[in-house]
Amino acid sequence: MQLWLCPLTAFLLGSIPFGLIISRMKGVNIREHGSGNIGATNVLRVVGKKFGIACLLLDALKGFIPVVLAVNLIQIEGKKVGLFHIGGLDSLALVLPAAAQFKGQFVHVITAFAAVLGHNYSPWVGFKGGKGIATSAGVLLALMPAGVVLLVLVWLGVFVVSRYVSLASIVAAASLPLITHFGARFHHLENNKSMPTLWEAGVWNKPLFFFSLTLAILAIWKHRSNIQRLLAGTEHRFTRKPKSGDV
Repeated sequence: MQLWLCPLTAFLLGSIPFGLIISRMKGVNIREHGSGNIGATNVLRVVGKKFGIACLLLDALKGFIPVVLAVNLIQIEGKKVGLFHIGGLDSLALVLPAAAQFKGQFVHVITAFAAVLGHNYSPWVGFKGGKGIATSAGVLLALMPAGVVLLVLVWLGVFVVSRYVSLASIVAAASLPLITHFGARFHHLENNKSMPTLWEAGVWNKPLFFFSLTLAILAIWKHRSNIQRLLAGTEHRFTRKPKSGDV
């Protein structure tokens, strides 16, 4: 049951249009303002900072929660669950043998992908949605927390230099498969440097790499209109508001 229930739950949770709900609470139809997108960036720009941050956190959580549940409910013999182990779910977990590692990792990744698809193509808003950056960050935090730290640093670096949210998101998305690949190249078995790396041992997470590649392509595709505006020089750029004493 866990094998199909986790992806289904992820899609349904991912499809909740928090940006639309939050903006409606303020009497605004977010799809008729700004870029028309229901994601956190447009909510922040149109409705306000605190509402944008709330939308960002909720969109991330709807990716994070179902993947954490999947990782706890579908375990692999001999492998630790990771940072987000929920001991109370062990009795409900399906424990796959080590030989079925690929199967378990594949279901984890399908669950993550279902959450992102639910956000990007929500049935509640005519199979439209956001660009999936916050939800992708949530699922990746559950799957590869160290990688997310690096992605956040990439995103912040590009944003601070360019002041474009879209450009920072595109560059971070493009960096994701590289970070996943190098993680397998340098991560040692049992975190012991005297042992082979995951890549050398042939036990690197192949589904996660292909998921990261797919996620990057999907994120960049969803930003195609932003890319056109960046090339045309018409993309919205966040600028610092002058202080009251500034001239």
